[in-house]
Amino acid sequence: MLDFKGLLFDLDGTLLDTAPDFITALNKQLTVHGRKPLPDDAIRTSVTNGSVGLIQAGFNIAPDHDQFETLREEFLELYFANLADKTALFSGLQEVLDGCRSRRIPWGVVTNKPWRYTESAMAQLGLMENAATVICPDHVRQSKPHPEGILLACAEISLAPGDCLYVGDHVRDIEAGRAAGTRNIAAAWGYIERDEHIADWQADWVVERSEQLHSLLFEG
Repeated sequence: MLDFKGLLFDLDGTLLDTAPDFITALNKQLTVHGRKPLPDDAIRTSVTNGSVGLIQAGFNIAPDHDQFETLREEFLELYFANLADKTALFSGLQEVLDGCRSRRIPWGVVTNKPWRYTESAMAQLGLMENAATVICPDHVRQSKPHPEGILLACAEISLAPGDCLYVGDHVRDIEAGRAAGTRNIAAAWGYIERDEHIADWQADWVVERSEQLHSLLFEG
């Protein structure tokens, strides 16, 4: 078992597989606008960049396009209406959360996903009641890769960053964790962009499949 007292996760692509509901919302929107749906894989790799990345992928326009913000807001409403229909914990992560509970290790989330969507998804999945801390951009001045969110989460669970692990599927997660002083796990099962090289992120550990995280944390 690794020596740690707190466990923090990024949300999309790390703790939760939210891509199926993003895929449904974006392809519904594309159909409304007379465009062909995108392949699932093309959308999955864009989820890590949030609604901005998804609109860029779906409509092939830049954020300075005069219709960009209108399309983004339309997409977010479509997503919010069904944001937990197919979303679920990644395989093996319920066992990780159970392991934390049985060992009285607090766990939480530090995400760049706004509170409105984070709270709704986690509540519908029954996760909010057990999370010791949930930090969104609404709670900080600077989002990841700035360490502010991780430092706030550590403060809320009354632990030093060095006693916590942070798990994320993007280089900004690892950068934020390093800057905060946590030890960091790269979630290679997540929404990794095609040109990313996880070895370059300088994470303390790289876990290829979500089912392997429990073993690293509690059996290794």
